[in-house]
Amino acid sequence: MATDKSKVAIGFIAAGALTLMFGIISAIIGPTVMKNQVVKNTIIDPKNDLSYTMWKDLPVPFFMSVYFFHVLNPEEILNGEKPMVEQRGPYVYRKQCRKENITFHPNSTVSYREYRRYFFEPSMSVGNESDVITIPNMLVLGASVMLEDLPYALRLLISATFKTFKEGPFLTKTVEELMWGYDSKLVEFLNKYLPGMLPSTGKFGLFAEFNNSNTGLFTIHTGRDDIRNVHKVDSWNGLTELSYWRTPQCNMINGTAGQLWPPFMTKETTLPFYSPDACRSLELVYQRPGVMKGIPLYRYVAPKTMFANGTDYLPNEGFCPCRQSGLLNVSSCRYNSPVFISHPHFFNADPVLLDYVLGLDPTEEEHGLFIDIHPLTGVPLNVSIRLQLNLYMKRISGITETGKISEVVMPMLWFEENGYIDGPILTTFHTNLVILPAVMEYMQYIFIALGLLTTIVAVLVYYKVKATSSEEGKGSHGFETQDKSMRYSGRFTLKGIHVANGTLGVITNVQHLQRK
Repeated sequence: MATDKSKVAIGFIAAGALTLMFGIISAIIGPTVMKNQVVKNTIIDPKNDLSYTMWKDLPVPFFMSVYFFHVLNPEEILNGEKPMVEQRGPYVYRKQCRKENITFHPNSTVSYREYRRYFFEPSMSVGNESDVITIPNMLVLGASVMLEDLPYALRLLISATFKTFKEGPFLTKTVEELMWGYDSKLVEFLNKYLPGMLPSTGKFGLFAEFNNSNTGLFTIHTGRDDIRNVHKVDSWNGLTELSYWRTPQCNMINGTAGQLWPPFMTKETTLPFYSPDACRSLELVYQRPGVMKGIPLYRYVAPKTMFANGTDYLPNEGFCPCRQSGLLNVSSCRYNSPVFISHPHFFNADPVLLDYVLGLDPTEEEHGLFIDIHPLTGVPLNVSIRLQLNLYMKRISGITETGKISEVVMPMLWFEENGYIDGPILTTFHTNLVILPAVMEYMQYIFIALGLLTTIVAVLVYYKVKATSSEEGKGSHGFETQDKSMRYSGRFTLKGIHVANGTLGVITNVQHLQRK
């Protein structure tokens, strides 16, 4: 019986050792297996249903919210007073993106064009596209600054042209017209006699060239040869560098196309991306960790140096001519029009800009841009890109439409492009990249703990069985010694009668002899 218990204990020791070994091996190779799985699912490959669909069709709902700065005192501005503005909006548009002409190349890159369309969402908007807004007239005030170096006589002719086509310094139009274009006799005239001067050959609107358009021909790395390069831009419109800016560093095309990033990010990792709309590469930096619906994330934000001028941040000198920090001069890629990009309400900009315009109130919560990203996969979970469009305007001698306007960078509108993972995509993402890895990790520790516990208990049982068996053996040996002692004593008592086995027969014989 003791032998059977020992065998059972040895069996449990073996089972515990195997379980422990399996847990340790899982803990060692588990992260590698998980990493390989992430790599496999991150590579841009039509065979990867989930990741390829997310990259190709962007199933996440994306919206653009537009806020206009309605001018309250246009006449006073012409007399040299400070502009006073009132924010109107948001006017929300659902953004639809699709990649077309997708072509994979032998060098582990893929080319595509991404087309975008916008659809007005009345239920999400404060107001309607029929709302009337007053903003500076870019055709007049922008062109005046562009042509200020022309001879005085030509400037007088330009002013007469504005009057002929009834174009004034400020424009009052509906939101729809300002966004997507309106008919202008001046635009028709310029396109006919000065082709190429304007970005649009049809209606003139602030976002006319965005709708039903593409962002250019992107060629990006698929990650098949090196996962660290996945989604990074190899070229844009056949270019590996730009020609808009004054230094090679500023002309570099860095990072991804701004939708996905390489996996295995750390807090030291930055988020570089190329934006055709900003005409340059941008880079976000780590701010803090967080959690979104159970999924761990890193939040990345724009550093204060993003739109700093060359004086405050030397590497940005190539983006000059500069004005105050917080403004990016994009005239070199916007037909030389005096247009500047900034954060909304001049957030993170030189405070002096707020002194020139009344009605602005910047806060990080409402006007700072950020991207929340899952560090293991490089997939954005929540995105909010906020930028402001500004027009530099001032009085130009000979062009009477500019009146006595004081030199000012005038905010016209700001917009936010935002989207976040939700619904079935979020559920699938959470299951595959959060729950399953967590279960795998917990199972490793469960196997290790179970193996240790089983082994320890089985060893204790084994030694206890051995000890019990040993004590039983000693007890049996003692009884045998006592029996022999009694027999030995019998030899003397019976006076020479031989007692071989101490049997009942011998005792009977002894009793018989004693009677005689």
